[in-house]
Amino acid sequence: MAHEQTTPDITLPFWMAGPELTKLARAAQTWFSLLMGWAIWPAQQMDPETCTELVLNLIAWQRDITRFEGEPLALYRLRVKYAYANATDAGSVAGFKRIFQRLGVGYLETEERMPGRDWDIIALYLSDSQLGDNQDLLQVLIQHYGRTCRRYEWTIISPLPITMRIETFDNDSQTICATVPPLTIGPRFEEFNHDSAVISAKL
Repeated sequence: MAHEQTTPDITLPFWMAGPELTKLARAAQTWFSLLMGWAIWPAQQMDPETCTELVLNLIAWQRDITRFEGEPLALYRLRVKYAYANATDAGSVAGFKRIFQRLGVGYLETEERMPGRDWDIIALYLSDSQLGDNQDLLQVLIQHYGRTCRRYEWTIISPLPITMRIETFDNDSQTICATVPPLTIGPRFEEFNHDSAVISAKL
């Protein structure tokens, strides 16, 4: 993918400007644009993101990168571009996470020395979409940058969105006391005709 280079518009000073002079200016413009493309082409071939695919294969061979079957060209260019950085980060937990992020896989969690498991097993925690979209790439990364004498296993994690309501709480307290007035009972009955009485209480 070559970047287009343009040269400034050429204006030829002449006391008698006309169609022939305009043709000459256009021809000079085309010629110098062509020269600019030829001059910048070698510099573009040194960049894995802009070089031709043939040159990209040579740079990949130099950096020990092999294109796997079905690999998109854009991903192939990224692997070649970050080959040195990825080789430097290989072997460490933080570096392994950076490799996955550089190549577009995304966030990764690892767990080692798990209780009740063999010491050489390393669990990689990925989402279902990460594993499904990058299965071939993940195999290549493990083979190329994984630790020697280690077994890697994929563990699927499914993030669930939650909603949390936030309220202000300042550790304030308040005590409310209620008082009950004295009870008044009435009316007072001294005689009961039918062994019954009505007693009312007012609060």
